[in-house]
Amino acid sequence: MIRVVEANFVKSASKIEQSPTVEIPEVAILGRSNVGKSSTINSLTERKGLAKSSNTPGKTKLINFFQVAFQEDDNKYIFSLVDLPGVGYAKVSKTQKKEWEAELLRFIGKRKISLFIYLIDSRHPDLEIDKGVVEYLHTISDMVLPVYTKTDKLKKSEFHKLKAKNRDSLLISNQKGDGVADLRKRVVESLFTENEN
Repeated sequence: MIRVVEANFVKSASKIEQSPTVEIPEVAILGRSNVGKSSTINSLTERKGLAKSSNTPGKTKLINFFQVAFQEDDNKYIFSLVDLPGVGYAKVSKTQKKEWEAELLRFIGKRKISLFIYLIDSRHPDLEIDKGVVEYLHTISDMVLPVYTKTDKLKKSEFHKLKAKNRDSLLISNQKGDGVADLRKRVVESLFTENEN
């Protein structure tokens, strides 16, 4: 069983030049505004207030860095978790939106990201904006993990249909904790296990 042994806030950056230098694997987590990004970070790290959530879409304009360590038996896995601003802001000016998205693309293109976790609201699984971002991420990385959030809001039939359709993705509920252990396992496998040979 994978345990969380460390989860600390490192710093915030508004531009890529302000980002910390890291010599450990970097995991970027992103998704549309209000998809449950902060809740997922807090669930993944077992730290309730580590990532601050907001009721205002697009409130998170900064790139936030955390250092996380998981432990499984005698193995310790340390990585950097990067919280990227929400995609598709609701209540911001067009100018702000363009600036943020340009900085986001610059960050994604220049940093050596080991794994992208892209969050999708399970109640709206087929939005064009999500499909577009996932397709873009696949053009720059082989390590893209779609994760469907808020599955506790689905009917059982909807849940099973979504699961059957997206076998390579993970389905989680931060409210109930369902699927979070599987997400930790997938992070470890993606960052460390698959690269051991």
